[in-house]
Amino acid sequence: MSAAMVVNEFTISIDQVKDFEFLVKFDKPQHPELLLDEPPPLGQDRGPSPARVLAAAVGNCLAASLLFCARKARVPLEGLRTSVRTQIVRNEAGRLRIGGMEVEIDPNLPEDEAGKALRCVGLFEDFCIVTQSVRQGFPIGVKVKGFEKQEAEM
Repeated sequence: MSAAMVVNEFTISIDQVKDFEFLVKFDKPQHPELLLDEPPPLGQDRGPSPARVLAAAVGNCLAASLLFCARKARVPLEGLRTSVRTQIVRNEAGRLRIGGMEVEIDPNLPEDEAGKALRCVGLFEDFCIVTQSVRQGFPIGVKVKGFEKQEAEM
């Protein structure tokens, strides 16, 4: 993990239901479980795929960051609609990857408040935890229980 000062930490669990269906259990009992699944031919498309959940996280975080800034600036937003267009591409090795995301936020903003909102438009992205983390990248440690010794020998 990063050497930066940790201000919060949480753990979720993910259990296989069958085939490529997985059930995400969050660390807070008030949060409902989330079923994830891959589309055919791997899965049955019974829930969103991890790529779709990542797109939702990016879009939601950006919308929430803009809303937070608008409220601090006393800009009356009457609703936000956000769309996230995500491209799935193949890398040089032929593996599927997220190639990019285009996020469009449509704030329902009174025309006479546009000037007050301009400052927020220049600031809000920097406060979005998910988007900035994905953009910068971060280390992800991975271990498979029972195979720690083999990994060390490789």
